[in-house]
Formats: sequence, structure tokens, C-alpha cells
Amino acid sequence: MRPGLLTFSGLGLLLTLAAGCARQEAAVTPAAGLRKVVLQTDWFPQAEHGGFYQALAKGYYREAGLDVEIRPGGPGMSIKLDVVKGVADFGLYRSDDIIVAASRGLPLMIVAAVLQHDPEGLLVHDASPVRTLADLNGRSVIAPPSMTWIPYVQKKYGIKFDLRPLNYGLTVFLGDQTAIQQCLMTSEPFFARQHGAKVRVVRIADSGYDPYHTIMCRRALARTSPELVRAFLAASIRGWHDYLEGDPTPAFELILKRNNQMTLDQLRFSRGELIANALVTGDPAQGEGIGHLSLERIQRQLETLREFRILEKPVTTASVASRAFLPPAGVR
Repeated sequence: MRPGLLTFSGLGLLLTLAAGCARQEAAVTPAAGLRKVVLQTDWFPQAEHGGFYQALAKGYYREAGLDVEIRPGGPGMSIKLDVVKGVADFGLYRSDDIIVAASRGLPLMIVAAVLQHDPEGLLVHDASPVRTLADLNGRSVIAPPSMTWIPYVQKKYGIKFDLRPLNYGLTVFLGDQTAIQQCLMTSEPFFARQHGAKVRVVRIADSGYDPYHTIMCRRALARTSPELVRAFLAASIRGWHDYLEGDPTPAFELILKRNNQMTLDQLRFSRGELIANALVTGDPAQGEGIGHLSLERIQRQLETLREFRILEKPVTTASVASRAFLPPAGVR
């Protein structure tokens, strides 16, 4: 899953596009009598979206009265704007980026978490002396300069490091044993090892900067169609349980059909990392679970973004996130 890259440019004018472009909230698929719903993902079909594809393949959305279309993402996708305009009903994005967008006036609402913990990390060669984030001091890191974890890590550990541009490939990394590159622990290690490299991942979440990867929608949709939001989340969470705890073959087959660059080995690796690192389920001892959203944690993220002066206008937790649409604990 490729999260949105957090940038600091203004988005205020996007609101003018929203009013005239939103689809009617009550659109229905006449032939099937199902409510049409569009989910815009943040990357091409992959294992990190598996719960949604499992729900689609096994008919959980249809059982909930929904005709769900899962649209693939990719570089340069305007996911937030598509949700604001009503081109998509739901979108996948990082919680920190949604908070920043809300501070710029975009009427977005986080309604559930897809990943309880951020899979972002730094890919290093196994022989690298970099074992912790503090070891980055004085080194060069291949990463987008707009990522909020960068000033957070530098301030927390009192360090400085240079940045090199990220092009979403591994050519530079593979050719330089000293290279350090931002990655997703569910993805890049697989490709690096395919090329014979021995690698490790230093997790950025270990610093305490740990945004959710979330499901968002328009505030208007949450306000006018709460039962739709609840139905979509309940069916999606059911799909995630089935995908992680049962046979993922239905999701795998659908993903492979829709992404000819994907392989079964990569799907198995990524799903295995999701499970091994409890990225979707989180820690039940901390009250976490599939879809779970902590408003206290969102508040802490707000305070961090405010501390680094990234928010353009004040934002409240209640205005940007809600637990009201999640099914009761234990209900699938």
C-alpha cells in the first residue's frame, strides 16, 4: 500500500469543485437494486487491500446491499479530491495527511482504520551500521522531503540527515551498499531479496510517529447516509477477518486478475507481513482490532502536526474522525 505523500501546498480552491460535482447520495444500481459505492484505493491492486477484495469476491458487499467498485490507485492519484467531489464515496489514505487536508478546508472524515500501525520503514542492507533511527545522524536517506516523520525523527533524536529523491524504484538502493531508502515493510524487502540483496527494515513507527492508514469519506456522506457508511465498514471488516484468518484465495485471484504485474509469491509475502506484524489487527491488549479507531490517538497526531506547524487552520478531533460508524466489537 502506497500512502499519500504529505505535502504542504494549499488546497483551498478544491472546495469550489466539490459543490457541483458530487454524485447524488442516493444513487442506486437499478438492475440489482443495490446501492452503488466506489472505493478509491491508494495503489494498484495488492495484498495490502486484500480484505476489500475478499469482501467483493465472497459477496459480503452484495449481502449488505452494496454494489462496490474498487478503483485502483497509483502515482499522482487525487484521492482526497475524488472523495470530496463525489467521484468516489470512500478513499484510502494516511490519517496525518487527512488531518492536514481538513485543516485546509477539505470536508473529509476518517471513519475506520485499515492498518492499525504504519508499515513505513527505512530499508537498509543487512551489513549497514544503521540499527535504529538515531543512527541516521549525518547520513543520506532516499525519501520524499514532504513526509512529516522526517522533522519528527530529527527533533526527537536530535539528529540531522540529508535527503535524496525517491523515485519508487530500487535501482539506486541495490547499487549502493550504504544506501538507506524509505519503504513499506510489506513490499520493498520482497523485491530487494528477489535481486539477491540481504536487507533489513528499521520501522519509523518505533519513533512514536505512527499514523493510521484509514478509510475516509465526505462529511456530507457520513451525515446524510450513516447507514451506508456502517454497511460498507461492516462488510469490509468482515472481509478483512476472512482474508487474514481464512483462505485468501478469493482475494488473491481477483487481485491477480486486475493487476498483471502482481505475482502470487508477492501476495503471499505481503499478507504474511501484515499478519506477522499485526499491522491490520493491532494489539488486542491495547484495545486494537480490525477497523479500530482511537480518537485519543488521532488527537495526539493532531497535536504533533500542530507542534510542527503543519496545520494551516485549527482542527478538532471530532471534525476529522468518528467511531460512530464502526460495528460493535466482536460483530462481523
